[in-house]
Amino acid sequence: MKFYDCKSAPSPRRVRIFIAEKGLEIPTAQVDLRNGEHLTERFRELNPWCTVPVLELDDGTTLSEAVAVCRYLEEAHPEPPLMGVDARDRAVVAMWEHRFEIDGFLAVTEAFRNQARGLAGRALTGADGVAQIPELVERGRGRVERFFAALDAQLAHHPFVAGERYTIADITAQVAVDFAGWIKMSLPDECRHAADWYRRVSARPSAAA
Repeated sequence: MKFYDCKSAPSPRRVRIFIAEKGLEIPTAQVDLRNGEHLTERFRELNPWCTVPVLELDDGTTLSEAVAVCRYLEEAHPEPPLMGVDARDRAVVAMWEHRFEIDGFLAVTEAFRNQARGLAGRALTGADGVAQIPELVERGRGRVERFFAALDAQLAHHPFVAGERYTIADITAQVAVDFAGWIKMSLPDECRHAADWYRRVSARPSAAA
């Protein structure tokens, strides 16, 4: 296998944390997003959507999208389980991971990509240029505020996002909280449950991935 990463980007970090939690060592290539390496013909052959992360398997199959890459690694290396242990648990984990990807990670993305000067004409990830819409900055920030509140409410009743165990849902939520720092937003003081959870997940060795 070969993992195509960008150390500074938040999306592949979700996979790096997942890999670290699994205790795996996968050869890695860094993709220079700043200088447009992801838009080159060579990279388009790996991933026509021109995004990272990408996992290239030994048979030449390429997998993009962070959760899809994690799904493959979960099936190939089931211990420790990070996507659930039975039908109910897997569904609950998938629900919370997807919810906080939309409400947290993608909300930050909306605000950040529509305001960053270096992303003019690149408001959406992918192969095609898309103009920034300044009005979406405030909408994204409002969504992030609601994400923080929802995260805190969920963690008032559970030690981890999807229940009693650390899962991919915690990874997505943690990376979303860290990513929010790019738009100068952080967990409000009143989000005590989320703050306690954030300290615990940030102390895990995988958080440094």
